[in-house]
Amino acid sequence: MGFAVMTMTDGAASRVREIVENSASDAQGIRVGIKKGGCAGMEYTINLVTDANPKDDLIERDGARVWVEPAAVLYLLGTEMGFEITSLRSGFTFSNPNQTSACGCGESVELKAADLAALAERGDAVVRVG
Repeated sequence: MGFAVMTMTDGAASRVREIVENSASDAQGIRVGIKKGGCAGMEYTINLVTDANPKDDLIERDGARVWVEPAAVLYLLGTEMGFEITSLRSGFTFSNPNQTSACGCGESVELKAADLAALAERGDAVVRVG
């Protein structure tokens, strides 16, 4: 069986639903992407989605909807998005097999594109939704 670009934990799905419910806009979910920045080279981006982009990949869990920007797909294949609350911070977390390093403060990461040949050898199929 194939897999989605990304998965999300119960905690992440719950937080996405809370964000949408508490939004003053017509939010449908959130969009995850990546951008150049930070001391390690890349940062995850998270934005509200009011108008879904048909080119984005859609991940759904328990009513929570997360869209993944096309430019981020190869960097996020196999990633699990979570949500954590600690005594010092709360926020989304990304357990990403394509991450090669992170900066000391944890705000930026170094990512490599997923190895599609290795995925094909394992028999995994990437399922595009949307």
